[in-house]
Amino acid sequence: MTDLTRRQALLLTLASGLPLIAGASRVFAATQKITVALDWTVNTNHIGLFVARDKGFYREAGLEVDILPYSNTGAGTLVANRVADFGINGTISLFTQKTAGADLKAVYAVVQSETGRVVFNAARSEIKSPKDLDGLTYGGFGSAWENALISTIIRHDGGKGNFETVTLGTSAYEALANGSVDFTLEVSTWEGVEAELKGIKQRSFVYADYGVPDEHTTLISSSEAYLEANPALASAFIQATRRGYQFTVDHPAEAAALLIAANKDALTNPALIEASLKALIDGHYLRAENGAIGTMDPAKMDAIGDYLFKAGILRDADGKILTQRPDFTKYFVNLNLG
Repeated sequence: MTDLTRRQALLLTLASGLPLIAGASRVFAATQKITVALDWTVNTNHIGLFVARDKGFYREAGLEVDILPYSNTGAGTLVANRVADFGINGTISLFTQKTAGADLKAVYAVVQSETGRVVFNAARSEIKSPKDLDGLTYGGFGSAWENALISTIIRHDGGKGNFETVTLGTSAYEALANGSVDFTLEVSTWEGVEAELKGIKQRSFVYADYGVPDEHTTLISSSEAYLEANPALASAFIQATRRGYQFTVDHPAEAAALLIAANKDALTNPALIEASLKALIDGHYLRAENGAIGTMDPAKMDAIGDYLFKAGILRDADGKILTQRPDFTKYFVNLNLG
């Protein structure tokens, strides 16, 4: 999950709805196999998948779920090319890849609101609000999404939206500490938590406070082809996955232990896992204040899609900026979450 926001930005340089399914919680006569691709090295965003698998929720639904390890090929690409049945991906990645012709459709919202932040060293007392970022140096990759995001935030605060970009050749913490960059983006529920555990003092700006629509940030997607061919199977998978995330919110200590036990080689810092999960739960990211788990808000999906379209970020299969607004209701579907 480290550098998730920046990794999503890199993906930008790469390349309504199904009916509710009656009996989605059915147990299949024979065990059905499903593959899920991760968007990054295993982290707390993925916890519901491992809980559903290791608590037996998938097995109870007649499913055998194989959680594929992260590879250099993005989860969206694996799903669109039918290498994986489902995949974790970012909202921005979903919109840009689908607009460019990828066979993708979001089916579950892992997080309910934006976890990304603009961050800088707390000692930078001259940075009081986003307009003070004008003329400073940003550490990232200079993607269209990053440029639009940061410019919007600065201009919304009364600035011009002008800044320099350098590609990070080291960790964001080191770059901020040695002054090679003045600000960057980070995931508050992972990188932000890690910084706090290390005693690194930071301040941040929330995107939605400065003119950028809120988004679900992290989704589970499938392909239209898979959903049309396997409607009951897809719904059963989503129902069991939702049980995994619900259990996580209700029993965080056990959920964290399960995630760590399943990934001992990758997750060597239990304190980070536990603190990250606490941030996800306390911040109402996994379960919204209204109780929603997994459900995508149509208004939220439409707003971020509209923002991307107006910012000229969405391009067609030929790489040309879209001139006609897509029907964003076709980009996602809330399966029978019950």
